[in-house]
Amino acid sequence: MNVLFFLAIPIVLFYLASKFYAKWVAKTLGEDANHPTPAVTINDGRDYVPTKRYVVFAHHFSAIAGAGPIIGPTMAVLYGFIPAWMWVVVGGIFLGAVHDFTTMFISLREKGKSIAEVARTTLGKTGFNLMITFTIMMLLLVCSSFLSATAISLTSLWPLTKLGVEETDTILKTVTSDGIIYGRIGGIASTSVIFITLCAPFLGWLIHKKEIKTLYAYLLASAVCIVSVLLGIEFPVSLEPFHWMIIISIYVLIASGTQVWVILQPRDFINVQILYGGIILMAISLLFVGFGGAVVLLPNFNFAEGAQNLGMIWPMMFITIACGAISGFHSLVGGGTTCKQLTNETDARKVSFNSMLLESLLAICVLLAIGVGLSFVDYKSIVWPSDPLVKSNPILGFSLAAGNLFNQGLGIPISLGTVFGILLVEGFVITTLDAAVRLNRYLFEELWVILFKNPKPFLKNYWFNSLLTVIFMFVLAYSNAFSVLWPIFGTANQLLAALALITVASWLVLKRKKIFLCALPGSLYARNNYNGFGNIVFGLR
Repeated sequence: MNVLFFLAIPIVLFYLASKFYAKWVAKTLGEDANHPTPAVTINDGRDYVPTKRYVVFAHHFSAIAGAGPIIGPTMAVLYGFIPAWMWVVVGGIFLGAVHDFTTMFISLREKGKSIAEVARTTLGKTGFNLMITFTIMMLLLVCSSFLSATAISLTSLWPLTKLGVEETDTILKTVTSDGIIYGRIGGIASTSVIFITLCAPFLGWLIHKKEIKTLYAYLLASAVCIVSVLLGIEFPVSLEPFHWMIIISIYVLIASGTQVWVILQPRDFINVQILYGGIILMAISLLFVGFGGAVVLLPNFNFAEGAQNLGMIWPMMFITIACGAISGFHSLVGGGTTCKQLTNETDARKVSFNSMLLESLLAICVLLAIGVGLSFVDYKSIVWPSDPLVKSNPILGFSLAAGNLFNQGLGIPISLGTVFGILLVEGFVITTLDAAVRLNRYLFEELWVILFKNPKPFLKNYWFNSLLTVIFMFVLAYSNAFSVLWPIFGTANQLLAALALITVASWLVLKRKKIFLCALPGSLYARNNYNGFGNIVFGLR
């Protein structure tokens, strides 16, 4: 079937969900535009900062998206295009968007408390202890993994043969090792990250203090992105992964304790322009190839091979796609950084619900890019190689598919499109990292207040809690301990989403509001991911 069918239906459904279903959910929750938000009532200038909605949207989307909705669907499409596509559409609307909106909303109503802290009043002391311990440990896994992944991505070298170019026919700086010529893709991302981070405080000052017009903010952020990539191509920065781990640890320590408008907000706002551009380019390319009669090249259903490599489709496909449909990490972002920046209660719906739908649209574009840009044989050889000595490479699989799609649809050279596809993944790992460290800082601050009647002043200090998070993160990443625990994260993340929905349902019960929109998917998803957790932990898969 033509790719336009698989692109048009999600776009229409996502639009209708944003236009009507989101408002119905908001009415059920009791949304009130006149209800003051924590950013307005507390406004401490550091974490609670009233911010323009388009800036908060960029921060939230950048923090929850990144590499997740790209890598997950790329791997899970092995089960077949149809089940992966259907889950992204249905899960994104009825689970993901509802999960993100409701958790952010109750955090707003509870004065910016995290979903774990809300669980203390809804699920009791035992529920709180389990929730906050679970979320702190999960965030530490996220931080340590993304620290390692960022250090690796910023130093990555890609064989020119895999990019489909020769040494004399590429804009990339190259290096030769063991007779193989590599392009410095990671060096481009390194320079880009450095330049964007240096420009972020200036843009933050312009937006927050000078209140420049929205159009100018977007134009300036886009210009910074373009210049950062061009500088990266010309002057790729090359450091050892360990050195990057140290530099990034120092950076996130500063970023997590500094006023949110100085680094976190503007850096995410600049960086997210690349994601916006990627979605637009993929959508336009799909339109052109669709009008040219392109069809999906992947099998509609492929349960046997999916089960052989990942496990039974229930629950493993849902766990693998994760961010493309629903992710518990989103509740931590929404109830952590985002809810402390909203100036109006109605902004929670527009930011959280629509960010999740946009993330699902990104996942749809990824599925279609792979379906159009790679044959099934090529897809399996890259993402699910039969040779045990060859490592799976979903980033390369997506990037090559994107390069072929851009070439077919817009005439962009395959090598250039492939490089952009890689940067879409590699350039966003750090955006999730600095948000995750800040979130863990919040959780530690909440934990000490609960554990001690009168916590020592240093336990309340944001620098102490930021440093504590960074130390744990660095130790786990340096010792590589996270690699042993990481397989648990995927299902733990989804289990957190189920627990968050159950917490929301309990909160709604206390407020005497309808609960079925959260209770039913929460209980079903809890069962799904409890099974997945057991399969992974106890080796049943």
